[in-house]
Amino acid sequence: MKICGISGSLRAKSYNTALLHAVKDIAAPAHDVVIADISDIPLYNGDVEAAGMPAPVERVAAMIREADALLIVTPEYNAAPPGVLKNAMDWISRVRPNVYDGKPTAMMGTSPGKLGTVRAQMQLRNQLANLNARTVAQPMIYVGEAGKYFDEGMSGLDETTKGFIEKQLTALAALAGA
Repeated sequence: MKICGISGSLRAKSYNTALLHAVKDIAAPAHDVVIADISDIPLYNGDVEAAGMPAPVERVAAMIREADALLIVTPEYNAAPPGVLKNAMDWISRVRPNVYDGKPTAMMGTSPGKLGTVRAQMQLRNQLANLNARTVAQPMIYVGEAGKYFDEGMSGLDETTKGFIEKQLTALAALAGA
């Protein structure tokens, strides 16, 4: 199964990007995880869209279209997904045909706080439902206290968390019919 992974963080040493890379390692060799970079997607502007879809938006939309499934790894900023992720998803939703329509999708996230990304994922789940994506219901993965998992080398998930990730990948594959 080919999975398109998106990190909602642009920070160089992002815990969420580190989590996405950990998923890529955990998924191999059964699943191919390709990581889509959203850092060059411009702020949404209808005038820009009218002039033509920006190349970075087309690139990420094509990666999602070509994948069997989508994995979104989101931080939580002020009890919500970061604006850069929402912006990228909004832009991509303008590409036709809708790449989210029926797309098997899973989400997870990590943050320094104890709750992980519970509130951000609730909002993200609503947005994905509106886009008609098919989301994995269980397990939900909220990795709190990110600092204890990701050292300076940006690795270090414990076996319990790895087990939840493996279960989510299995559920995502089942949803994708892979």
